[in-house]
Amino acid sequence: MAQPQLFGFAQFELAGALAVPDGRYLVRGGDPDEAESVLVIETLGAPPPARRRRRPRRADPGAAPPPLPLTRATAVRAHHPFDTEGEAARWLEGALASEEQVEELLAEGIDLLNRALHTQAASSADPRLAETSPERAITVRIGYGSGKEVAAGRFTAAHEIDLRSSSSSRRRRRDEELRPQERVAAVLGRRERIDACETLLLRARADLDAGRRREAALQLRIGLEALLVELAGALADPGHEEDMAMLEARRGEAGEAANTALRGDLDDERERQVRELVELCERILRRRRVLRG
Repeated sequence: MAQPQLFGFAQFELAGALAVPDGRYLVRGGDPDEAESVLVIETLGAPPPARRRRRPRRADPGAAPPPLPLTRATAVRAHHPFDTEGEAARWLEGALASEEQVEELLAEGIDLLNRALHTQAASSADPRLAETSPERAITVRIGYGSGKEVAAGRFTAAHEIDLRSSSSSRRRRRDEELRPQERVAAVLGRRERIDACETLLLRARADLDAGRRREAALQLRIGLEALLVELAGALADPGHEEDMAMLEARRGEAGEAANTALRGDLDDERERQVRELVELCERILRRRRVLRG
């Protein structure tokens, strides 16, 4: 009997239930010839749905919190099957050989999940459905298994990835630089405010990272315009003034990219311009946060 093909995967176990219903989803790229993947969503330990709204009942102050369901999302690399377990094992060994390769595989997997979450949000017209990241998972694995195994969230071999030792150190340095907790307290206490450009540019960054180039260009256009107004003269700093002047000089590129996005997809040159302008806007915002303390 022929040995079944094996497939590599990245797997994320997240607390709570996701908005995307359980099931197996075939995921194709933007072009017909692009690689296919499979996303498997399974909710474990979910309580049965209530048939009707229950009346409020008295809460027990000493009661333990109820257990949370666990969602297992498996991003299967269906486009790259292995004919033998030795071939799959060598792939896994190579994938784990460097931090960069691990990050690429996790980014590939989380992108599939976020694509499903974004599609669910658009399909249900619910803007509150948030995308996620590998750092939010309780358990992260990279491994391989047969088609029957990975379709059920199981595997032949896998390694758990400790994200606290690598990505958290970079995140810690960023947090030390920006001190987000201090700003959260300041904004909630109405001692500071969130500028409109910050929210708009966050959306542009999320769209850009997710490969939604048209949406990123459209968000950038209004986010850039808001930044030029809201941060004009915000800092007496040569670097700030230089970057603001550069942004003003290139604002036409943002407008042209947005106009192109209204007609269709962006080409690589337009995407490069959008990415550079988003990064420039982010640098301006980051400098203001660091220098203001």
